[in-house]
Amino acid sequence: MQSRRGFLFKIAAGFVAMALFVVGGVFADELIGVITKVHVDDKKITVVEDGTEKEIEVKITDETEQVTKKGTRKVDLEKFEGYLEKVQAKGRKGIHAKITHEKGVASKIEQVGKKKAE
Repeated sequence: MQSRRGFLFKIAAGFVAMALFVVGGVFADELIGVITKVHVDDKKITVVEDGTEKEIEVKITDETEQVTKKGTRKVDLEKFEGYLEKVQAKGRKGIHAKITHEKGVASKIEQVGKKKAE
């Protein structure tokens, strides 16, 4: 009897853990658009959302990660601003990216390539 109760407890605990994992992922929002401005002093970036052309400001913290082809690292806003200036000097609007955020505070910035029309 004791082993059956222990087994059921383990199954119930597994379901609770899975539910918390799924619910935790729901709270974070994803914003896909073009980063057009970097405000180093305010630790913010301005993103023009795809499809709406609405400008959204997202706060960057010390925990915000930047995902690149080489891996993940903390965001260095000064380098990011320099890269944005180079991209805009080439005639592009900005850096196309997917920003994972919660209540306007970014946790992850991932640069994505915009698909070319065929």
